[in-house]
Amino acid sequence: MTDSTNATGTTGAPYAPGTRRTADTADVVVIGAGVLGASAAFHLAERGYRVVVLERGAPNREGSGTTAGNLHIQAIHTRRPGQAVPVDSARLLPLQRRASEHWSRIEERLDADVELRQGGGFMVAETAAQEAELREKHAWERQAGIPTEVLTGEEARARLPLLSDRVRAASWCPLDGYANPLLITPAYLAAAQRLGARLHAFTPVTDIQRVGTDYTVLSGDRSWTAPVVVNVAGPWITEISALAGIHVRMSPVAIQMHVTVRVPPVMHHLVQHIGEGMSVKQVSAGNLLIGGGWPAAELDMDGRSTVSLPSMAGNLAQAGRILPFLGGLRLLRMWAGPLAATPDEMPVIGEVPGHPGFYVAGGTYAFTLAPVWGDTLARLIAGESPADPVDDLGPGRLLAETATPVP
Repeated sequence: MTDSTNATGTTGAPYAPGTRRTADTADVVVIGAGVLGASAAFHLAERGYRVVVLERGAPNREGSGTTAGNLHIQAIHTRRPGQAVPVDSARLLPLQRRASEHWSRIEERLDADVELRQGGGFMVAETAAQEAELREKHAWERQAGIPTEVLTGEEARARLPLLSDRVRAASWCPLDGYANPLLITPAYLAAAQRLGARLHAFTPVTDIQRVGTDYTVLSGDRSWTAPVVVNVAGPWITEISALAGIHVRMSPVAIQMHVTVRVPPVMHHLVQHIGEGMSVKQVSAGNLLIGGGWPAAELDMDGRSTVSLPSMAGNLAQAGRILPFLGGLRLLRMWAGPLAATPDEMPVIGEVPGHPGFYVAGGTYAFTLAPVWGDTLARLIAGESPADPVDDLGPGRLLAETATPVP
């Protein structure tokens, strides 16, 4: 193994798979068995790496299992309700285009039905200013190679009569869609395990030690040693990184979802709002799932976050304003789930500067980008260039001054 400059721009050694053979050593330890950890495990195992996945509880129980499951391919709305810093939507578009390519063949690659539905989506606007945003993002999408079309309100209602007269304009993208978040993560994990990955649920990481050129990851009296650690622990990214002496600034939040009773199929498209963070779709079981990033009452990092009644009222009122038929449906339940937000509301992915072999990934729209991030992590670990540049999304921008580089 010879030193080289890897794809993150740091000086290190691209790690070749398969050189470790004992039961408690591996090529890569992945911390977190949500959709990002599962995708990373699959892409690494597919390349021949010996992968161990550690999960503090049940796989897919936290953020990944509580998300709406939207596939956002056209440019996203820039703010959740209450979000102070806007997302740089234009920056994400090349990654969203790449994500669409991955999702289009995901069921074949994983040999599993994940209820993938790419029925297209409308992004609606109610005001002249919001319509101007639609037209601006349409120019970005065209430049990124994402097919979208700006429609008048009348044109949008001709395609989806369920839309209200409040809709002034809409952008249409045929690639938007949905996958079942309760199915995709288990499918990734099962495919990774068929390729030799080892999954340890209910195995919280309690310490990470640097031993020579390797990391030893501990969970109680158990340990695993590997030259590479991938921290995809979602809202617990900061906590896990700190065990290795790395201080990553994250801003975890909890958002909530609302689901109606089942009804016969009435809506085959994802509907979003350009200015107010709404998303609505009908899932395969017949329920209407209403989300959009409305905050929960509190973020509980040790248990279940509490839902917010004001957020419920605001979200449902907003959705009913755009899709009036929702007002006649009974709400079945609502729930909250944590997100691994960053202070600048952009994703984070890459090797931590000064800590060779320690990688971090998470943040904005992790569900949509999960296949891209799994592939990107595998490429970076192998010392290859990612399919799309990610240098500006590296963890270096999130490091606190107290981070301690490895000698």
